[in-house]
Amino acid sequence: MSDKKIYTVEDLIEKVSKYQSEESVLNKIREAYVFAERCHKGQFRKSGEEYIVHPLNVAIILTEIYADSETIMAALMHDVIEDCGVEREEIEEKFGREVGKLVYGVSKLGRINFSTENEYLIDYYKKIIVGMSEDVRVIIVKLADRLHNMRTLWALPEVKQKKIAKETIEILAPLAHHLGIHKIKSELEDLSLRYLKPDVFYDIAEKLNNTKVERDNTVNEMLRYVTNLLTEHGITHEIKGRAKSIYSIYNKLNKGRKFSDIYDLLALRILVNTEQECYLALGIIHSKFKPIPKRFKDYVAMPKANMYQSLHTTVFGVDGYLFEIQIRTYEMDEIAENGIASHWAYKEHKDASVLMQNTTEQKLQFFKSIIELNEDKMSTEDFVNSVKDEVLNNNIYCFTPKGDIIELPKDATPIDFAYKVHTRVGETMVGAIVNNSIVPLDYKLKSNDIVKINTSKSSKGPSREWLNIAKSTQTRNKIRTFFTKSEKELYIERGKESLEKELRKRKIPYDEFFHQEKQEILFKNLKLSTQEELYLDVGNGKYSANMVVNILYKKEEEKEPIKKVVIQKAKDADIVVSGIDNVKVNLANCCNPVPEDEIIGYITKGNGISVHRVTCHNLEALESRNVDVCWNEQTTDKYVTTILIHSNTRENKIMEILQKINMLDAGIDKFITMSRGEETVYEADLYVKNLTHLNKVFQELDKLSYITKVERLMK
Repeated sequence: MSDKKIYTVEDLIEKVSKYQSEESVLNKIREAYVFAERCHKGQFRKSGEEYIVHPLNVAIILTEIYADSETIMAALMHDVIEDCGVEREEIEEKFGREVGKLVYGVSKLGRINFSTENEYLIDYYKKIIVGMSEDVRVIIVKLADRLHNMRTLWALPEVKQKKIAKETIEILAPLAHHLGIHKIKSELEDLSLRYLKPDVFYDIAEKLNNTKVERDNTVNEMLRYVTNLLTEHGITHEIKGRAKSIYSIYNKLNKGRKFSDIYDLLALRILVNTEQECYLALGIIHSKFKPIPKRFKDYVAMPKANMYQSLHTTVFGVDGYLFEIQIRTYEMDEIAENGIASHWAYKEHKDASVLMQNTTEQKLQFFKSIIELNEDKMSTEDFVNSVKDEVLNNNIYCFTPKGDIIELPKDATPIDFAYKVHTRVGETMVGAIVNNSIVPLDYKLKSNDIVKINTSKSSKGPSREWLNIAKSTQTRNKIRTFFTKSEKELYIERGKESLEKELRKRKIPYDEFFHQEKQEILFKNLKLSTQEELYLDVGNGKYSANMVVNILYKKEEEKEPIKKVVIQKAKDADIVVSGIDNVKVNLANCCNPVPEDEIIGYITKGNGISVHRVTCHNLEALESRNVDVCWNEQTTDKYVTTILIHSNTRENKIMEILQKINMLDAGIDKFITMSRGEETVYEADLYVKNLTHLNKVFQELDKLSYITKVERLMK
């Protein structure tokens, strides 16, 4: 069935005017509606309605959570870029830069045809998160857009209904939850269940209807009793019965509960004026109705990450029925129902965008986690898994000794906690104390644990073993970054020593070599900008010290002329040499080139032509005897190359690695194991068809959780 209410633009203006009364703002919203209506003229939805009905309903939904005027205007025009060919610049010119940015942001999210079953999900999550880091209002419009689409989902074929419902329950409803928008989250969940499991949905709805009269009578009796009780003690309040959503009941039934045992079907919500009155009301209710142990939760003193605040208790009420009671202030109720939107709804004469962003960064750890994940250098797949597993799923909440709340993924360890507090705390961590007891670093934290991290200035940094212990992808990436940085510093030091040694050997003063004019020539040649970059490239073997010095101080050598002729193709040879037939050709052992590598030949004395990769560091002394060579396109043989496989564990993983390589049809000629402290490095000589084949081996090895790096060895 469809949404029966037919709204007009005047209904929208009336709803907005309840919290935004400026005539100029209301006129702008009217203009946005007229613009959208003109753009969508002649377009119809699957339900048969004129298309403008959809954006108008999206805007109406947003008024229920007190969205600002820019968000309302963006909602009215959210499809005009995609469906009507309107340019972002035109929207910005008519309605301002902020509105144009929001419309464009929502349009970006809607452009991809995604599915929860395939790789498109990765790009979809990426778009969601990028959209959030720019402006959270983009996501709020998207949620309202999806809610109206779910209300009219009946107009689509069953296959599409289930696809959209699955995507809603897995992606958008959790986002609404973490943004604290209960109104939208709850309805999205119920509508999704209705299309995914209609039998279950209607069975629960029927049971609720069958018990409605009895429940209403019991709730009303309890409501009267509590009202009289609070009034006697002089607490001004509002009290109402609270309906449990069908989806929340389904979740409890799914965990093995019986319908008759779901005691919080009977529920009250009490609204008071101050935080102090929340606790007074709680004490008065507990003095008359016995509470159930371990069912009391104080989210007032310790708010949830999405800013939710309330006192929760379950008591034995009238006639022995169990009641779940929530006690909160009116402001807390606004935030609980409408999310962070309500925090800025009545803030006039301020930039809503700035207010939202500041509020989010200060109070919404979920949002902050998303932004941090987006900034981390990680693969797209890791990024998506982090969002799904560590942000959208049920997390745990632990405390610092000062009472600050730290949100972590389930089964997180003290290592994750330390890095969440600050990267430096993680890097200098030497131990952890949880609830006043010393615990090992692989201890699994639980909600409400109080965690103290012991640090030491003399700490040498994290252990590679921590990569196997940490739960959070973000933590593991920070640990990897530490080791990458450490290796970089080592390479820089090694490169500096090599260069200084070469300069001493050739009696070239250091200051002369790095004189400004010479340095500019050197950096231009190597496409570098700093001495540190030069030392790094020498230290990691990209360039040899000898080659770098030769750029400025070439040795006087008799240069032999190089033939420049057209390359002749020879089908019976692996390597084709420019202008030379029937010549002995050898592949250099120092760099082991394979087909698709860029190569160059060196004319040796008495041993034919030696073929090197163009990046080989041994070439700088051979440039006067070079000759152009290329691979024969019809080559089908396999070629040997040497790789290094770095792992973060000392466990024997040889069989697993060999099996992975063999599955890719890559032959193994030699395999050596080397232990380096807490890591193991494997050196392997592989037979591969070409560079594409080799890169495939690299990609598959990288998928093994304990592999930190795979690289080709240059001797």
